[in-house]
Amino acid sequence: MWLTRFKIAIIEKNIDKLNELMEELPKLEEKREIEEAIYLLREASELIYTLKDETSASMKLIKKNLQFLRSTDIPTSKKLDIKL
Repeated sequence: MWLTRFKIAIIEKNIDKLNELMEELPKLEEKREIEEAIYLLREASELIYTLKDETSASMKLIKKNLQFLRSTDIPTSKKLDIKL
């Protein structure tokens, strides 16, 4: 059942599976299934935005750390300077 697979994908935070399931969204007939699907879609949307924000924060931290590491790097000459 689609709803069960969608729930599992949300619990596992499996974005690839969520995308796959969104592409094969079934036509739901019962009111209970429609309401459940709406709730799950909201949860999936919240999960995606949360993961997006976490990824953005991680990328900013990595960028900051790289800048720090580059600033503490001892400059060296790229030339091979041999004097006899």
